[in-house]
Amino acid sequence: MIYLFISICISSLLFVIFKLFDVLKINTLQAIVFNYFVAAILGFFLSDISVPFQEIPSQPWFLGAFLLGFLFIAVFNVMALTSQKNGLSVASVSSKMSVVIAIIFGVCYYNESLGYIKVIGILLALVAVYLTSVKEKKEIVQKRISLLLPLLLFFGSGAIDTSLKYVETAYVQEGGVPLFSATIFACAFILGIITLIIQKVKGKFIFKFKNILGGILLGVPNYFSIVYLLKALSTEGMESSSAFTLNNVGVVILSTLFGLLIFKEKLILKNWIGIVIAIASILMVMSANG
Repeated sequence: MIYLFISICISSLLFVIFKLFDVLKINTLQAIVFNYFVAAILGFFLSDISVPFQEIPSQPWFLGAFLLGFLFIAVFNVMALTSQKNGLSVASVSSKMSVVIAIIFGVCYYNESLGYIKVIGILLALVAVYLTSVKEKKEIVQKRISLLLPLLLFFGSGAIDTSLKYVETAYVQEGGVPLFSATIFACAFILGIITLIIQKVKGKFIFKFKNILGGILLGVPNYFSIVYLLKALSTEGMESSSAFTLNNVGVVILSTLFGLLIFKEKLILKNWIGIVIAIASILMVMSANG
């Protein structure tokens, strides 16, 4: 249980770090790119890797890792923008609600069961994403942006969860998860570097050392959040459905508390209702899935 608690705390910390980027005027994209370099290095050197580096591109899961690397850096950037523009609670709920996409994929592709509780939970999750995203009346353009980012984060996170499950199940051999994960981080870093080079050519690149520090600040917890979640899942007596339920609910609640206490975020009644519905939907979906 201690591993799960650590994972929840670290995962919630990621949303806080994104919010700090906005406060400290750290370039989000540059920090995210370097974050993946840090996570990849940690993954390669702290894991028991038996495959030579030159043979990694020939692994059956490499193409999947490359595509996931693209999704990782794109969705992570959306997560950062959502945290900065919509608040920590909105970002955490939108990303954690995406578990319903993986469940729908499981029903359609793996012929998993689909009961009334699971259907109700999926529908409630979609309602929760909307309610937590609603802000007080502002300009129409701002309102559209407010809804667009959480929706992009919702579907992007769902695509990552679904793709991870498919590639790992179909192509990753037993014991190959650490190398597979590190390769995803490395691909995300390479794609990010290409993006920064394009910005440099267009004259839009302004480098500051604090962006690297931001990447280190983000990369270390990003790597260990996955490590401790995997440790929690491998704990004897801890079922995966229970672990994911506690992890998702814990991150939603803790990141919301961080937003209220640290950044003095203000939530309207609809936001509170959305958070409550979110917690209820996660419990319903995961219990039905277990």
